[in-house]
Amino acid sequence: MTLTEFRARTVEAFGSFRADHLVRSHHLGAFDGRTAEEAIDAGAPVKQVWMALCAEFEVPDSLR
Repeated sequence: MTLTEFRARTVEAFGSFRADHLVRSHHLGAFDGRTAEEAIDAGAPVKQVWMALCAEFEVPDSLR
């Protein structure tokens, strides 16, 4: 998954304002409390970050 695809999927799942906020401020348990942005910047695979967001916010399978 590319970063561009990640951004598009977060907007589709959460809306543009909420997506940006979640990526920058929500601390993911799967990444030791890092935000999605911090995890990606630290080198975490974008798809794993996306899947962690999906799990924490119960994103429907149709949007994953």
